[in-house]
Formats: sequence, structure tokens, C-alpha cells
Amino acid sequence: MEVLKEQLIAQLNTVLKDSDIQPNVEQVEKLVAYVLLMHKWNKAYNLTSVREPEQMLIKHIVDSIVVAPFLTEDNYIDVGTGPGLPGIPLAIMCPEKYFVLLDSLGKRVRFMKQVAYELKLNNIEPIQSRVEDYQPLIHIQGVISRAFASLKDMLHWCQHLVDSQGVFLALKGQLPRDELKEIGDDFNITEIIALSVPNLVGERHIIKIQKK
Repeated sequence: MEVLKEQLIAQLNTVLKDSDIQPNVEQVEKLVAYVLLMHKWNKAYNLTSVREPEQMLIKHIVDSIVVAPFLTEDNYIDVGTGPGLPGIPLAIMCPEKYFVLLDSLGKRVRFMKQVAYELKLNNIEPIQSRVEDYQPLIHIQGVISRAFASLKDMLHWCQHLVDSQGVFLALKGQLPRDELKEIGDDFNITEIIALSVPNLVGERHIIKIQKK
């Protein structure tokens, strides 16, 4: 395991060498530790279809942390987070921000709580709930969704989570032009950002939306 850990640290540092994202030594260690925990628990809990730690590093970690520079608020909710993606990598990269991690499956929430304990992450709160049933106890300023639902459904299910100042960040692959047309009259698309993800094939976009 120690050899794999060192290999993953070297891989992450190499991949990010020429990028705008430069995690410090402690952040690199925590990101790799998270991958190793995901790999360990995946056998029993089936957390992700990505099986190889080296692939998890690119498809889950790097693909998540490229979003960090675009987080301008303090309190976020990551809906349909699964094993904590992108919320846990973003919490590692943004220790000053707070992330509610919402998923409906108990085994995923148990895994995230173990990650929080082992990595000493005090800025995440894993919660088991369906998104439409969840009532935030803190003032949520931003909703993050990655591979969760269509834009129309995401906005419909999540609109109660933020007020009119809140922002929705939908993380998508290719720009879903058909979905953009269906978001309805109550919302505005404020920005579309094309992301560059090192070593990942395919397009990535952030679609920023606010209530009118």
C-alpha cells in the first residue's frame, strides 16, 4: 500500500505540474489517501465503477479539483455526491469552505463519515437524504451537482436549497445544449465555463445558474 501511495503522489504531482491548480503537500497526501480509501471500500461497497486507483486519480480527483478556483461562496451542498465527488476533493482544496454532502444511500454516507474521520476533514457534513426531502440547517449559498440529473430536474429538485442569491453549479461533460433550452423561465444561466482537465479525454463544463 505504501508503494501505491507513493506512486499516486508522484502521478498527481506530475499531472498537475503545468496546471493552475497546485495543492500543497498536505493536500496531495489527503487526496491520495481518499483515493486509497475509495479503492479499499469499493470492493465491498461498490462506490464507483472506476476500479483502478490510477484512474480514480484522474477521473475523480483531478476532474473534481479543477472546479475549486470557481467556488466563490462559503457554504455549498453537493447533491447526489455518491462517495463524496466532487465534494471531498473540493473540501480538501478549500479548507475555508463548508460542504454538505448529500446522498440517499446509507453505505455511501458511512464511507464519507469514515473519510472525514480518517482525514480529519472538519469542513464536510455527510448526510443521508433524498434531495427533495432535505431542509438545510445552515444558509446554503451554492448547489453543486456532478452527473446527478438533467439541468431541468436538478433545478426542480434543488430550488428550495438556496435563496435568490444562491448559485447552482452543474458540472457537465459536453455542453448539453438541449438541456439548456429546458431550464424554464424562473432561472438564468449566468455563465458557462469550459474546463481544462489535465490527462482527461473529453470536454468538461461548469454551467452557473441563478434564480431570477
